[in-house]
Amino acid sequence: MSTEKQVRNEGSKQSAKFALTGIVGVALAVVAGAWYVEQANTERTDDAYVDGNAVLVTSQVGGTVTSIAADNTDHVLAGAVLVTLNPADRDVDLERAKAALAKATRQVRAQFSQVDQSHAELALRQNDVRKAKADLYRRTQLATSGAVSQEEINHAQEALANAKAAEDAAQQALVQRTAMVDSSSLRKHPDVVAAASNLCDAYLAAMRTRIVAPVSGTVTRRSVQLGERINAGAALMTVVPLNALWVNANLKESQLRHIRLGQAVELTSDLYGSAVTYRGTVTGFDAGTGSAFAVLPAQNATGNWIKITQRVPVRIAIDRDEVEQHPLRLGLSMHVSIQSGQTVSADRPSPTSKLYSTTVFDDELQNADALVDSVIRQNGGGIEVSAVPAPARRPM
Repeated sequence: MSTEKQVRNEGSKQSAKFALTGIVGVALAVVAGAWYVEQANTERTDDAYVDGNAVLVTSQVGGTVTSIAADNTDHVLAGAVLVTLNPADRDVDLERAKAALAKATRQVRAQFSQVDQSHAELALRQNDVRKAKADLYRRTQLATSGAVSQEEINHAQEALANAKAAEDAAQQALVQRTAMVDSSSLRKHPDVVAAASNLCDAYLAAMRTRIVAPVSGTVTRRSVQLGERINAGAALMTVVPLNALWVNANLKESQLRHIRLGQAVELTSDLYGSAVTYRGTVTGFDAGTGSAFAVLPAQNATGNWIKITQRVPVRIAIDRDEVEQHPLRLGLSMHVSIQSGQTVSADRPSPTSKLYSTTVFDDELQNADALVDSVIRQNGGGIEVSAVPAPARRPM
C-alpha cells in the first residue's frame, strides 16, 4: 500500500509540475506576444537631440559700445538692456530734429496767419472798389450839368481800374497763401509732418542705443566687446529661451512608414537617465533627409555608388511643464520611443496665431509720437488750427 501511495504521490507531483510548466509557458507566451506587439507598434531611436530657438541680439543702429550688462550663462528677461552704445551723436541729432520741428510749427503758424491777413487785405481792396465805383457814379451824374469836368471823370475811371487791379492781386495772394495750408491743420500740415517724421527717426535712433533682449532666456555666444565700434545689424550675442524646446529625432527611411502627426512619444535623456521620462508629440517632418540639405550633398551618380540608409528629422514637441521641472539644454542626446501604432489624424492644423513674437519694441513709436505732440504744443501758440476755409471769391 505504501508503495502504491508513493507512486500516486509521485504522479500528482509530476502533474503539478506539468501544469505549472504549462502556466509558466502560457504566461511567457503572453508576455512575448505583448512584447512583440509593443515592439511592432513602436519606433525607437537614440539619434535624437534637443533643439530650440537661438535668438540673435543685433543692433539697429551703429555706435561705440560703452557697457555690456549680460554675459554667457546669464539669464535675462525680455526687454532687459544688454548692451549700451555711446548716445552723444544720437542726442545731438535728436535736439536738432526737435528744433527743426519747432521751426516748422512756427512757420506753419505764420502761414495760417498770412491767410487771415490776405482775407483782410482782400476785404480792404473790395471796399476800395466799391468806393471807386461810387465816386465814378456821382461824377458821371454831375457831368451832364457841367459841374464836373471830363478830366475828373477820367481820373475816377482810372481810380476804379486801379482798385479792381489791387483787388485781383489781393485775390491771387489769398489763393497762393491758402494753397499752402488748404484743407489742413497745424498737426497735419506737410511741413510739420515731415519734420515730425524726422524727429521720430532721431528719437528711435537715440532709444536704440540701448539694445534690449527680444526674449527671455539664457545668454550664449557673446561676441561684442567693450569699446567696439559696431554697425547696424551686427550680431552681438545669442539668447536661447530654454522653456520652448523640441527634439529632432532622425529616423531611418524604413521607420517612417507608420509615423503620423499627433502620435504620442516617450523620451529619456542621457542627462537624467531612465529615472525621468518626458512626454511628447510628433508635430512635423522635415522637408528632406539630412544629406539633401548638406553643404556638400552626396553625388550618387557615380560608378562606385554604395547605398546608405537615409534619415529624416522628425520634430517632437515636449511638454513644457516637464521641461521646467527637469531643464534641458540644446544639443543633449535623447532616446525616443514613438507609438507608431496609434491612430491619429494625419492633417496638420492651420496656425491660428503667431508662432513666435516679441512685444519689447511695441512702445517705441508711441513714445516718439508723444514727444512730437509735446513739441508741437509748445510751439503751436496754444491753438490747434483747424481746416482752412476756401478763399472768398470776388462778387461779380
